[in-house]
Amino acid sequence: MKQFKTESKKMLDMMINSVYTNREIFLRELISNASDAIDKRYFRSLTDESLALPREEYGIDISIDKENRIIKIRDNGCGMSDAELEENLSTIAHSGSGTFKNENTDENISIIGQFGVGFYSAFMVSKKISVRTHAIGSDTAFCWESEGTEGYTITPCDYAPFGSEITLYIKEDTETENFTEFLDQYKIKELVKRYSDYIRYPVRMDMEITKTIPAEDEKAEPKYETVVENQTLNSMVPLWHKSSSEVTEEQYADFYKATFYDYNAPLKTIQAHIEGTVEYETLMFIPQKAPFDYYSKGYEKGLTLYSNGVMIMDKCGDLLPDYFNFVKGIVDSSDLTLNISRETLQQNYQLRTIAKSLEKKIRTELLKLMKEDREKYTTFFKEFGAVLKFGVYNEYGANKDTLKDLLVFKSSATENFISLKEYTEAMPEDQKAIYYASATTEELAKSLPRTNLVRSKGYDVLLFTDEVDEFVATTLMNFGGKDFVNVTSGNLDLSSDDEKESVKALNEESKELLDFMTETLKGEVKGVRFSNTVGEDPVSLVSEGYLSAEMARVLSQLPGHEGMAMAQTVLEINMTHKIKDTLKNLFESDKEKLSAYTEILYAQARLISGLEIKDPVKLSSQICDLLV
Repeated sequence: MKQFKTESKKMLDMMINSVYTNREIFLRELISNASDAIDKRYFRSLTDESLALPREEYGIDISIDKENRIIKIRDNGCGMSDAELEENLSTIAHSGSGTFKNENTDENISIIGQFGVGFYSAFMVSKKISVRTHAIGSDTAFCWESEGTEGYTITPCDYAPFGSEITLYIKEDTETENFTEFLDQYKIKELVKRYSDYIRYPVRMDMEITKTIPAEDEKAEPKYETVVENQTLNSMVPLWHKSSSEVTEEQYADFYKATFYDYNAPLKTIQAHIEGTVEYETLMFIPQKAPFDYYSKGYEKGLTLYSNGVMIMDKCGDLLPDYFNFVKGIVDSSDLTLNISRETLQQNYQLRTIAKSLEKKIRTELLKLMKEDREKYTTFFKEFGAVLKFGVYNEYGANKDTLKDLLVFKSSATENFISLKEYTEAMPEDQKAIYYASATTEELAKSLPRTNLVRSKGYDVLLFTDEVDEFVATTLMNFGGKDFVNVTSGNLDLSSDDEKESVKALNEESKELLDFMTETLKGEVKGVRFSNTVGEDPVSLVSEGYLSAEMARVLSQLPGHEGMAMAQTVLEINMTHKIKDTLKNLFESDKEKLSAYTEILYAQARLISGLEIKDPVKLSSQICDLLV
């Protein structure tokens, strides 16, 4: 028996016990190696016709002997000589496929395996492995055999066909490990379908199936018989390798629903072949509906990653930014650098390049959808718009330029969603800012006193009803050279110079009244003042500083922030409303009643703004006292 080198022995032990976290990928590795061997034979047959087989005869065959706990994987590829066995299977981390690929640059050959390394993953499920192989053009076949780290043997053997046959002697079950599952035909079929469905050669296996024998008499019970059928387990031709003109919408929908377990057809399909620094193909889908677990901690983003049709990772999260985590799909590239386990991608420039390219592609397709089919885009935005908004706000606005053009909002002028670009393009020439009203509902946002005032000037108002909306506006700060301004902000500047002077004079002459009202509210507001920006309502609550009343309400609902977020607000009284004179008279004649009026007006302003009343019982008593 020959011994592995010390380094190889350590590597093999690590491979078996720690490198591979998912032992079921052993079958993917062996099938990939078999596909590589067939590729090599096919390539050589281009210059030596004696080596050729009809294309349809190439294939990979799997057989299961459940009683003896044996799995065999057979191919009719190039086979190996004794020297190649020594080189490829007896020196860990040597890649025969890699060497072949470096020596042959023909575009028709695509080597997907790293023969030698992935092969040893089979020891995770096998107590012994035997490889019988017959190299094309050779008169002698050889057998490589090993039970793991103790060593290996290479001996001549009887094996007539060209190609290789790998025999796995499956381990016995333990208290914690179930190896018998790999002797089940349906388990093997499932693994081939999951990991090797797009290998270019047929992967075949005899399947025991039960067939119904029709009864001669309608009243008789049907009979059943078990028969053996040789089935091709893989589909071989990936849908994303086909031209979009060859695939119908129905085929795309069927593929999407079957692959991603969705009852609905996708809202949009994105297919692309990208060439450049890294070449890859992608087939992506935007769902109609968010998955049931989409907003839960258990939701896992990512695209299924393939290398030349071999699945590398089911959900590669590094390919999608969080704000595009709703996208489902597949990426297939031969340019990716893989580590020895082929499970975990190295964080290399190829992966980052693909991810950046995908981000641009998704953004472009969403903008195209917004322009060409607003109804579909609205459907999409209602489901996933919140994720785009959080993408703007997160990471201190690092991605706001990527996402701002994808945002749409309802406005006071239309029932439809409009983009920020559409809003700014429709602005009158004298409009100074992008105005928005933030509230819990569209109706409440429309009915705010300041909203009506802005609309009376001929300006549209965006209606912010999602809790994140106002944070998005403060993150963006401006769009198209126009600042975002909350209609309830204290710096809403819609008055002429003469109007401003009139308001200033009234507040100066009413200073004692306003100070008394401010004192009555005991720190609830920063101040009380008369204003001409209330519209037709008697009072309005406006914000001073960065934090609006609505933002404070949202923040106060976060765990650990209860009561901590406080907005600086000012109670504005409509200077054109008859309440002004009533307040002035009460200041001279009945300050106790003025205090009650002040508290009622403040409560009214909070109600109009959609805020809670701190003491509704007291408010009710005060109103009743005024009525009797």
